[in-house]
Amino acid sequence: MKYNEQDIETIYNLPFTTLIYRAQETHHRHQDPSGIQTCALKSIKTGTCPEDCKYCPQSAHYDTAVGPEKLLDTESILEDARQALREGASRFCMGAAWTRIPRGDQFKSVLKTTTAVSEMGLEVCCTFGAMTKEQALELKEAGCTVYNHNLDTSRDYYKEIITTRTYDERLETLKNARAANLEICSGGILGMGESIHDRLEMLRELANMEPPPESVPINALVAVPGTPLEDQEFVDGIEFVRIIATARILMPKAMVRLSAGRNEMSEELQTLCFLAGANSIFLGDRLLTTENPEAEADRNLLEKLGLSLLDPERAREFHRQTSDSSSHAHLVSA
Repeated sequence: MKYNEQDIETIYNLPFTTLIYRAQETHHRHQDPSGIQTCALKSIKTGTCPEDCKYCPQSAHYDTAVGPEKLLDTESILEDARQALREGASRFCMGAAWTRIPRGDQFKSVLKTTTAVSEMGLEVCCTFGAMTKEQALELKEAGCTVYNHNLDTSRDYYKEIITTRTYDERLETLKNARAANLEICSGGILGMGESIHDRLEMLRELANMEPPPESVPINALVAVPGTPLEDQEFVDGIEFVRIIATARILMPKAMVRLSAGRNEMSEELQTLCFLAGANSIFLGDRLLTTENPEAEADRNLLEKLGLSLLDPERAREFHRQTSDSSSHAHLVSA
């Protein structure tokens, strides 16, 4: 089923209590309602990125406090993976500030690291920029489970944020990942000056993929000094929760990931996000180069809410037992 603009606006604009109810109903039907997937994210090559993404402190175009770091060796990365495993993460995500995956020794090192992390029993998610079909296949063979490549925003607003890579180039990378039977992780950032319409158009692009992404990270912009967006105000909390709920309804089987910006959110706002259908967070005190809540604070909040760490096999069993057979009218009717 393809969603049009009116379909998604109708869902988003439901009375808030009805929207949350619909999101909860969808979440309980298709997901483990008490489970939160915990992931860890490690920057394995930092800074001097040639892209001009206006939100990113790793861009070589801006003067920020983020210093360049060469690609880390496998053993250094494995130390963080072991720590993530001890803290309860089921997925380890590795990010590198590249325009596209390089060939040669650097890619060989990445493949070696991917295999080593996979052999630890962790799902491996990689985000290395654009990649070819051949590179996607090599990552898959090395043990990569998921490839992250965010759309960031709507097609129309994208050019206001990034000029060094096109929207269609991002979609091509996602197609290459899917062709290699990698799961897709793709979402966006709220609070960059975009309109609500832009946010919904981004969700429409994601929801209409065949199949939709298995993971949808929703980020709140962390305005970093030195970037063009350093003066942006933090996104409105209720608007953020509405996007979480809408994403949950549109993509019932996806892990809707409450990502960057949690350090600026109260426990109450994070709780509303869980209520709206978010069921994944990142552990650790940093997300690439921005701050994230301490793992202990996250454990305390989940315990307070009666939520538990998601068992990946139990999650897969939920997905096997359910289907996307909900009628369109059921989703959007008031």
